[in-house]
Order: sequence, then structure tokens, then C-alpha cells
Amino acid sequence: MRYVRVRGPQGVESGRVEDGRVVLDSGASVQPLDPDTLQLPDRYTLLTPFDAPEIWCAGVTYERSRDARVEESAMKDVYTLVYDAPRPELFMKDAMMRRTVGPGAPIAIRDDSAWNVPEPEIGLVLGKAGRIAGYTIGNDVSSREIEGANPLYLPQAKIYAGACSFGPSVLVTHDARAFHITLRITDQWGQIVFEGETSTARMKRSFEELVEWLVRDNPVPQGSILLTGTGLVPPDDFTLQPGQSVEITVPEIGTLVNPVVRASELIAKEQDR
Repeated sequence: MRYVRVRGPQGVESGRVEDGRVVLDSGASVQPLDPDTLQLPDRYTLLTPFDAPEIWCAGVTYERSRDARVEESAMKDVYTLVYDAPRPELFMKDAMMRRTVGPGAPIAIRDDSAWNVPEPEIGLVLGKAGRIAGYTIGNDVSSREIEGANPLYLPQAKIYAGACSFGPSVLVTHDARAFHITLRITDQWGQIVFEGETSTARMKRSFEELVEWLVRDNPVPQGSILLTGTGLVPPDDFTLQPGQSVEITVPEIGTLVNPVVRASELIAKEQDR
């Protein structure tokens, strides 16, 4: 079952995807609904499925990610060591949704970085005591330039306005599976500038292993999200640009679509409110 949250004529409501429509908790239904992307009629807007108290990320969980970090970094051995080590790389991406947006809202790139990329990932929705309660799509937008200069710059490469998105739904299932992830980036005219695909079957570590390390001696609140790393890395000559759009599709969950802007634009808009 997939669960969503929408803003419509009656305000913000939660609901579930069922038989080609969204059945809201109020009993009303929204249709037509594209079952693959979860695109809704114009009078409705998809939001993040819920507000996550914390969002965490795991890094270097795919061989492709390890190779990309080794190529970009001035300290190459760091990423090989963490890929092979028992302890994974884990870091906090956001808290209280301060830097996170939902479907259709702008994600951002840093003004002080010339090399920025999306990172499509499966997000684990955590229940009590780290139980995996559901799955969503996440985008861990990152500066490869800043992280590559020095691994100690990781927080600046990862944590800033509009650096994260997730949605469009939460999939609740007892069927453990490998998720197929497709990334498509288009320019302002709708032309594809990059596309690729991967599967979580290529991950070095299991979902359960990553969660076990995350909650070890760490009081992660119920409802938090753990993004599990990316296996999709655009080539070194690619960087996100304002006006582009990032689409991440996982058939069981939907399509997460976000336009790209500069982080300074989001800051300015927030200050003007």
C-alpha cells in the first residue's frame, strides 16, 4: 500500500493510493491518478508524505559511488577504506524539515560550488526501535567539488537550503525486495541531459545493516528517514544547473520530480516572507 499527503481545496489531507485514485482520510477520492508517477489533477499538489523529524544518509554503499568518490577526492583511500569496513558512513542530512522539500518543489545547488549532482536513493522510513516501517524515494543533492576537496567538508557539501527532497509516497510492504531506480535530468526545454538506472541489488550493505548501525547508541526519533546511498553518478563533466529538472522513478513508489534553483534564491524567498 502507498500513502501520500496532498494539498487540495479542503487543505492538507493524507490518503492512500487505491484502484487508480487517492482515497483521502476524509473519505473523498482524487482521480484521475497516474499510477506510475502519482501525478494528480491540477487542483491538488503532492507534498512530502509526512514531516520527518530527522533525515540521515548512508554513503559509499554502491561500488559506483565508491569509484566516483575515489576519482574526485584529494584523499582517495578514505572512500575505499569505508566501502570495505564493517562500519558504514552515516551522517545527518536534515532535522525538522528545514532543508527538505517535497514533490514539485525546488531543490537547490550551492553558489560556491561549480560541481553539483543529484543522488537518487531509496529512503527507509523508521518506526519504533529502528524497525523499517516503509520505503520512499530520496534525493541527497550534493556538491562533489566541496566534498572532493576534503572529506571534512562533507557537512558543507551535503547540508544547505533545498539540499534534500523525498516522496511522492511511502510504500508499506512486508515483501523485502530490490528496487529499480531510474534517474532522468532534463533541461528547461525538456531535453534529456542525463539518464541512468540502477538497482538496490547492487548495494554493498543491506537495509537492515545500515539501520542497525544508525540506531546504535543513537536515539533516532520514530518517523525519521535513512537514505541508503546512491548507485547513480553522472559523469565528471556534468553538473546540475538552474532551470533543469530531476526525475527519480521507482515503479513501486512513484516519481519524485524537482526543478533546480540556486540555494541563495530559496534563502532570499524565506527572508522575504
